[in-house]
Amino acid sequence: MTIDQMLDNARAQLNRIYAFELPKALAKGAILVDIRPQAQRGREGSLPGALVIERNVLEWRLDPTSSARLALAVDHDVEWIVVCSEGYTSSLAAAALQQLGLHRATDVIGGYQAMKAASLLTIGIQAPHFARELDSLASL
Repeated sequence: MTIDQMLDNARAQLNRIYAFELPKALAKGAILVDIRPQAQRGREGSLPGALVIERNVLEWRLDPTSSARLALAVDHDVEWIVVCSEGYTSSLAAAALQQLGLHRATDVIGGYQAMKAASLLTIGIQAPHFARELDSLASL
């Protein structure tokens, strides 16, 4: 299998969303997760209000059965919307979350770059649950 085939397989199981659909999804309780590495966030810019979980620990933090889970990972029905720089790594990550039983996990088509183009870089700030979780992450 090639990486292109792997990506196609991952995306076939996702209900991917466009950047313009984010406000509605967040208003319904979805949680935006930025998986870009710190160096990339430094170069490109941050997503205020997004939950930052680097890719290498994503499954452990969001699996509700994990001893390393975050407080927001309450059950398998949480809608996680994963974002990376351009929407490639996020597709693979969201598919991995679905394999853990997090069937509402998805990603943003075009990633951070699409959100930037749509002027939606601060959309996560409007989701009230982020402030509580970000405070609890500061103690990790």
